[in-house]
Amino acid sequence: MSEKWYYDTKTGQVTQGKESGWDSRMGPYDTQEEAAAALETAKKRNEQADAYDADGDD
Repeated sequence: MSEKWYYDTKTGQVTQGKESGWDSRMGPYDTQEEAAAALETAKKRNEQADAYDADGDD
């Protein structure tokens, strides 16, 4: 099994394996491309969560 991919929020770099500390590491992701899109993925998920909260559907 190959190591997962991570996005480092401090450097903006994508790495394979846990090279950065937990406080600046997003992931794991299955592919390098998914890791590179980590910030955009997080933004979309936050927008979806905000929309859900605004609907009042608890």
